[in-house]
Amino acid sequence: MIPVNRNGEVWVFAEQHEGKLEDISLELLGRARMLGDKLGVKVASVLIGDNVKSLAKELCHYGADKVYVLEHPLLEHYQANSYARVIYNLIHKYEPQIMIYGASPCGRDLAPRVASAAKAGLTADCTDLQIGDHEDKQANTVHKNLLLQIRPAFGGNIIATIINYDRWPQMATVREGVMPMPEPQGNRKGEIIEEEVHLTQDELPLEILKEHKQEKKVNLKASRIIVSGGAGVGSKENFRLIWDLANSLGAAPGATRAAVDLGFIDRDHQVGQTGTTVRPSLYIAVGISGAIQHQAGMSDSQKIIAVNSDPEAPIFDIAHYKIIGDLNEVVPKMIKAIKMRV
Repeated sequence: MIPVNRNGEVWVFAEQHEGKLEDISLELLGRARMLGDKLGVKVASVLIGDNVKSLAKELCHYGADKVYVLEHPLLEHYQANSYARVIYNLIHKYEPQIMIYGASPCGRDLAPRVASAAKAGLTADCTDLQIGDHEDKQANTVHKNLLLQIRPAFGGNIIATIINYDRWPQMATVREGVMPMPEPQGNRKGEIIEEEVHLTQDELPLEILKEHKQEKKVNLKASRIIVSGGAGVGSKENFRLIWDLANSLGAAPGATRAAVDLGFIDRDHQVGQTGTTVRPSLYIAVGISGAIQHQAGMSDSQKIIAVNSDPEAPIFDIAHYKIIGDLNEVVPKMIKAIKMRV
């Protein structure tokens, strides 16, 4: 078990693939900066790979005071055992008080292994992280400056705050897109610390011969306008209306989980708690009732237009503009109006 070090640093696992940092790593640095400033401690990134030291400056630009660089030929490709081992050794050496990871396939695989090795707790799929106090009435004590790990629970029907005051480092994975991307500061510098890594192929259970990454069909996070359809669209054939409206606006087509499960569109387009979290300039929700799980992924959009035949649909509670009517009549009129203005 790692000792509780209340002066320990705040760490972010810097996920990279093929020499390029993932956006989630930079998003988390923004929140880690806030946490570190609140605690009065330094913020550090843990960068693992082979020939990746050049990425350390970028991490400093996004808020890291330090970057721990762990390079080795056997770390070129992600493997859970090797990455978990070198991170655990680093944690044991420096005793951070907080370590956060992206809730990506890599982060979701890696974080539990590190937490298990360190005998620490882990909260998965957080949507917010804050610093706060916790009053333990049974022990008649107040635990100060804990990591408040906030996430939806019970199917998204409540928001739970989870704390860990006796097993450290406090660890969490955070959903991609829920933290705003910080502005890089090109003149910002940090300390780059190169750590020695001792690994042999015999210590690794697998030898990776080739890595193939399938690109997503749509980049919802980068889209300024998204037109999403829900189960209320009715059918895969009728979902053509969503595509047509999106095409007329130069937008990306999105969908609720219900629409995806019904086979209207593939999962790359899913927005919500179990899909992609987005913050476009304009979000058009068509035939979407507005379940809390979907709202969790799009409620921070700058402008929301909702089209629904049910005037009591929850989506109208967060929409800036509300259109009550049959989508089969409303959407073609929207498309026609847009084309007339172009």
